[in-house]
Amino acid sequence: MEYIKELRKYIGHSPIMMCACGCLIFNENNQVLLQKRSDDNLWGNPGGSMDLGETIYDTVIREIKEETNLDIKKEDLKIFNIYSGEEQHHIYPNKDEVYFVNIIFEIHKYSGDIVSDIESKELKFFDIDKLPNNITKPFESVARDLKNKLNQ
Repeated sequence: MEYIKELRKYIGHSPIMMCACGCLIFNENNQVLLQKRSDDNLWGNPGGSMDLGETIYDTVIREIKEETNLDIKKEDLKIFNIYSGEEQHHIYPNKDEVYFVNIIFEIHKYSGDIVSDIESKELKFFDIDKLPNNITKPFESVARDLKNKLNQ
């Protein structure tokens, strides 16, 4: 995130392309962990932007630890899907504008106790067919694919 903060000093709120990694974390009941964001009060999967020099695995492992306090391992991660384009356009409450290239992983093994950080108002497991309605725009396509996977 320091990279993005530094970049914003030069470009202000103008749109940027940003690589982000998130994770669908499933519990033993096949429920998915979602994060209610503190900046916009909307639900989505935990995750965040890649720092310079990081791999996608470094990013998702770091972000999950920061946002949920859970420990996950690279060998347990599976790519769920990769999202880009207009459906990944997002304007933050502070007016920063981004187009994500969003790599979403899924995982069923984790350790630790769930603890929210400053970016989260709440962390909660949901049944896939009962996801909240108030979700972030970048999560809409992920939620659609998650529900489609359930119905297969």
